[in-house]
Amino acid sequence: MPINFSLSTTTQGQQAPCPCIFGHRTSYFSKLPVSQNHVKFKALFCLKHSNKRRHNKAPHNSIDSLPKFDTSCCYSAYSKMEGVRKLDIVGSVESNEYSKELDVAVRAVQMACFLCQKVQESLISKSSSQVQSKDDNSPVTVADWSVQATVSWLLSQSFGSENVSIVAEEDVVSLSKADAAGLLKAVVNTVNDCLAEAPRFGLQGPAMALGASEVIEAISRCNSSGGPTGRFWALDPVDGTLGFVRGDQYAVALALIENGEAVLGVLGCPNYPMRKEWLSYQHRYHRIISKLTPPTSESWDKGCVMYAWKGSGEAWMQPLIQGDKKLVWPNSARPVQVSSIENPALATFCEPVEKSNSSHSFTAGLAHSVGLRKQPLRVYSMVKYATIARGDAEVFMKFARAGYKEKIWDHAAGVVIIEEAGGVVSDAGGQRLDFSKGIYLEGLDRGIIACAGARLHEKIIRAVDASWSSSSL
Repeated sequence: MPINFSLSTTTQGQQAPCPCIFGHRTSYFSKLPVSQNHVKFKALFCLKHSNKRRHNKAPHNSIDSLPKFDTSCCYSAYSKMEGVRKLDIVGSVESNEYSKELDVAVRAVQMACFLCQKVQESLISKSSSQVQSKDDNSPVTVADWSVQATVSWLLSQSFGSENVSIVAEEDVVSLSKADAAGLLKAVVNTVNDCLAEAPRFGLQGPAMALGASEVIEAISRCNSSGGPTGRFWALDPVDGTLGFVRGDQYAVALALIENGEAVLGVLGCPNYPMRKEWLSYQHRYHRIISKLTPPTSESWDKGCVMYAWKGSGEAWMQPLIQGDKKLVWPNSARPVQVSSIENPALATFCEPVEKSNSSHSFTAGLAHSVGLRKQPLRVYSMVKYATIARGDAEVFMKFARAGYKEKIWDHAAGVVIIEEAGGVVSDAGGQRLDFSKGIYLEGLDRGIIACAGARLHEKIIRAVDASWSSSSL
């Protein structure tokens, strides 16, 4: 039977049949052998096609003109495939123009998460002097410098230092002070311990341990100022350091920016629980429960790496490497997609934990005016972007205090992943975030809004416009 990929058309407001080859005959699909590759292709095409329809959105002021597809058959059919986590996605990765960059970036972030887990356990299990304060009073740890050095070294080894430009958060001022010899030694040891594991992650480590000067050089190499031309990497070695120090959520974020546009994003979330309900619990409690019921080799308790590349219409999630296992691509990767919830009363919204980073009172007022009834999910770091991409929340809002300037490394990776998973990210004026003006998101209109769907996004934009004049921001 010939396959017809033509799209249905509807009048405004009607729900069109799903543009897939199954229609609503999921029972037919469920009877087919999973081993048939063409069946897998059909389901994947269906998901991808639906996702692309959501990704290629019209401007927010014309969203009501878009047809809405009933894709329940796609997800039902797709979910019936046993062994879906073993889908061979190597082909789709190798066929994109950023295949090598993606491969190296995912492996480097996996290594960075491995490093962070070791350091976090040390910080929590005993008091440590390896936490410093930066000029803005935010904390920085051995993990921040160690991850930056490790990722910088790996990217330079993979692509050549002359071809790698990196914008990153940390500098070496504190490490270079005369009284910081012990801190620098701890960073050097942590970096070398991590790089010694490189073959397990499919990367090549150094022939011999790095010295202090080489580690300092790797950190210092992350001195790009970004800009509108060329390509550079944006790295936040430990996003949400306060959460990291407290044993809670944090992220390792790496993005590739080309000619001012984020084209590849990788987000490592070592403490992100695979069960949505665990997000509401303080992580220390989750860790205690996890130790009482240790994960088996078949289970996936917590920790993941999400990634996407621009224009693919796909975002993926794979588990962190546990124990002494090796990373074998695609490492049980599975697709993620934003939630289909459009009713504000059923939606979950998340915001930063720290009041200094966002006005909780303003977002509370917005939530009430839009009809968001659930209590906010307050999460450290770019894990908030992960919750939207994975469908665990529908809205992320951040409205910082006056004078605060958002940095590109705090958003670039998350934006790519949410957009390719089918969501929308913009400033409060509805404009896409601009990564072409240096290390800051210059010209940002009031705040940042990320949503699972364009209709929720539109409602929040309107609510911001209606209430902004009465805010104190």
